[in-house]
Amino acid sequence: MSRRNQEYPGYGGTAYQLQRKLLVAFTILFGVFLILPLFWMVNGSLSTNATAREIIFSPSGFTFENYIRVFQEYPAERWLLNSIIVAVAVTLFNVVFDTLAGYSLARFDYRGREKLFLLFVSTMMVPTMVLLVPLYLIIANLGLTNTHLGLIIVFVANPFGIFLLRQHFKGMPASLGEAARMDGCNELQVFYKIYLPQAKSAVATLTIFVFLWTWNNFEWPLIIMQTSEMYTLPVALFALRGTYAVEWGSILAIALILVGPILLLFIFLQDYFEKGMTLSGMKG
Repeated sequence: MSRRNQEYPGYGGTAYQLQRKLLVAFTILFGVFLILPLFWMVNGSLSTNATAREIIFSPSGFTFENYIRVFQEYPAERWLLNSIIVAVAVTLFNVVFDTLAGYSLARFDYRGREKLFLLFVSTMMVPTMVLLVPLYLIIANLGLTNTHLGLIIVFVANPFGIFLLRQHFKGMPASLGEAARMDGCNELQVFYKIYLPQAKSAVATLTIFVFLWTWNNFEWPLIIMQTSEMYTLPVALFALRGTYAVEWGSILAIALILVGPILLLFIFLQDYFEKGMTLSGMKG
């Protein structure tokens, strides 16, 4: 009997092998159900508008006419640009502000620090839908409706990002900062030379979460955008529905354009994302 079998009774036995096969089969089945909608989206966007809704394994009448149509008949490039501007700006602001706030709450000792942290965390329990009306009134009074700034300014920071970065910085040894200060570093240098490079995984996790949420945000752009040229992709996707007929090919083409950047972002930052979630969850 191998050492592993001695340490873990049942390892390698019939019951264990059966459980493992069932787990693999369930994982494959779950993966198929996740991939099928994406496959149908790609397939439908490359089919003719008449057959886009059909569940088939290859495009019917393979064509790029749906993509050509959305860029010729609709301001799709403007919708894409609006989404990019808002998502990138909100993500950058969150990375900067949430990182600085999380670092302050983790590494600096000042009066009311813990109460301030609890205040930030408690706001996570307030549904976003509850805040839409008061936020709209504020933005309308400032004259920022139907502007990129109106979309961006209300989401420049979020409590989840502050919590995530605070947990990450709090788990780092204080001796690192003390050694840097002894070498002549000021507080800003301690932050961006010592602690920030070690927080890359948490920052990448925050980047994915914020970009994903902002890119897919539907309610807020729908409320404050008043002209079709200022739509973001989710709102444009909703607006493409017809009164009497639905152009499924065009809708699926826009949907695929909407999903593409998210998949690319996650592919490039996947390792950082997994590490950031694991480490931040382990630190108190």
